[in-house]
Amino acid sequence: MPSAKPALVVQSEQPFNGGPRVEALCREFVTPSELFFVRNHGPVPEIDRDSYRLAVSGMVAHPLRLSLVDLRTRFPRVRLQAALQCAGNRRREFMTIAPIPGEIPWGPEAIGNAEWSGWRLRDVLQAADLQAGAAHVVFTGLDRLERGGQTSGFGGSIPLDKAASPEVLVADEMNGVPLSAIHGFPLRVVVPGYIGARSVKWLGEISLQAHPSENYYQAHAYKIFSPHVRAETADWTRGLMLGELPVNAVICDPADGTVLHDRTIRLRGYAITGGGRRIERVDLTADGGRTWQQADLSAGNDPWTWTLFEARLSLTPGDYEICARARDSAAEMQPEDARTIWNFKGYVNNAWHRIRVRMTAD
Repeated sequence: MPSAKPALVVQSEQPFNGGPRVEALCREFVTPSELFFVRNHGPVPEIDRDSYRLAVSGMVAHPLRLSLVDLRTRFPRVRLQAALQCAGNRRREFMTIAPIPGEIPWGPEAIGNAEWSGWRLRDVLQAADLQAGAAHVVFTGLDRLERGGQTSGFGGSIPLDKAASPEVLVADEMNGVPLSAIHGFPLRVVVPGYIGARSVKWLGEISLQAHPSENYYQAHAYKIFSPHVRAETADWTRGLMLGELPVNAVICDPADGTVLHDRTIRLRGYAITGGGRRIERVDLTADGGRTWQQADLSAGNDPWTWTLFEARLSLTPGDYEICARARDSAAEMQPEDARTIWNFKGYVNNAWHRIRVRMTAD
């Protein structure tokens, strides 16, 4: 098992899924690779570097089969800091509202901010010469998964407009070193601002087509429904395919349930949003929203990274629920009540984040 495992709280062994303790998450702006969350749907594939080829096919005039050497010699290398967040981040809070069977009970740790290096996807697509009518870029991984009686790699797609944006990469490095197997060696897609499922690992094929991917994980699994819908009654054709992330803020330190002794509490956390927007402010309340204190944005305000925040609150002895909410540059703000956005898959929980702490009298 990869060396990342000991540093992570394990959610499942087979396939391996895990993330860091949330209080350790915001200590550095760039998440160390060993603390970067891992989301797998099946076994990690073994891929030979020398024989590996990336196929570019579909609605293109010049299909490609690119080796790693081809990528290094044909396209300019770029570096980009970007955050990736699992669509199921903060699912555990939804699970206190109603059961969500069969899904990983993520807390707020299924996120990380790394430096990625590789090649712009749009440069690769231009080399293949797109044909008229191409509207979606489809990614398929080299892992092997069985779903619905069919075996295929994990896959998904993004609109061509997003794929042509300069921040979308075909990456071979993470935090200055080649991708580890568990993070997608030899290549993965990095799609900043979108749910992590679109940043397909172990990338084997890029295909251009007129419609979104028909892969199970695009056409079925990663869909969202209204709070009143249940799995047993869902019409899967009416679910919305997940794409851009909503605005979100999370308190990392102190952790939920902490007993405090100093009268002044230092709060640290992260905020993130999608669509190329920026975090404008993060507010905190310890009195149910009657009063709010604006946090300092202590690191980052790039549209593709997370933003770290910090604040200090003075509290008298007692029990408190501290809430965080963020607002982005489109004036989007987190909803107060998680029940209004609950869904039976437990996706994209961006309600006010809440922790409970106790301030002692001594």
